[in-house]
Amino acid sequence: MHVRLPPMLADLVVTAISAVDGAEFVKPVRCPVCGGEVRAHDMKKRHFARLRSRKGEKEVKIWVKRFRCGACGALCTADAPFYPETRVGSPVVDLCLVLTDDLPANRAARVLNEMGIVLDRGSVRNYAARRARPVPSTPLYGLRLPNSLLSLIPIAVGRDEAGPIPGAEVLAACGFPSADRTPLHPLRRQEGDERHEEKEKEKRETEEEADHGHEDGTRKEEEAQGEPVRDATSRTA
Repeated sequence: MHVRLPPMLADLVVTAISAVDGAEFVKPVRCPVCGGEVRAHDMKKRHFARLRSRKGEKEVKIWVKRFRCGACGALCTADAPFYPETRVGSPVVDLCLVLTDDLPANRAARVLNEMGIVLDRGSVRNYAARRARPVPSTPLYGLRLPNSLLSLIPIAVGRDEAGPIPGAEVLAACGFPSADRTPLHPLRRQEGDERHEEKEKEKRETEEEADHGHEDGTRKEEEAQGEPVRDATSRTA
């Protein structure tokens, strides 16, 4: 499938994503751990996307307010347009999922690059593998685009005010109802996720170190008591 990307479409996509730069997401939430009331903690800057234009690359960032639960002390965040365990905004992930419905990951990454979105082929393939269900999309200029991204375009183009799109409008466009912290089309956790594997490796190493420490302690205690020293092969279950 050969994809010809109209320059106008690429400009609209870049305009929509750029308009999110600096947006603030500050609406308080109930504690996701115990349901208790929360108080403001701080504002955290998050990476939303990286764009490329004739002027060079630009990082789009947003601000997400964090809260501390007064009951259990858990730290939680305001609603923001991100899927769990992803490093780019949900419209960019949606675009990856829609493109990889029709194209292999390497060609989808090429289309993203032509649109001015900087995202490597490995990330595109990773998001495609974590698909939970179809992403709502609409054909435009011979290419299917996610509704979340298309919803941002008229908001960005039609704004008279300077500054970023209000966070509440971004959430509505991306399909994140303020009363529901679950995305409309959530991603499932990918089996063999590299981060999960790294944590499991660290856990195993910690357990092995603890076992070795226990064995050394037992050996020294038995030597002090004059008992014969047992090695790992002489133990009984």
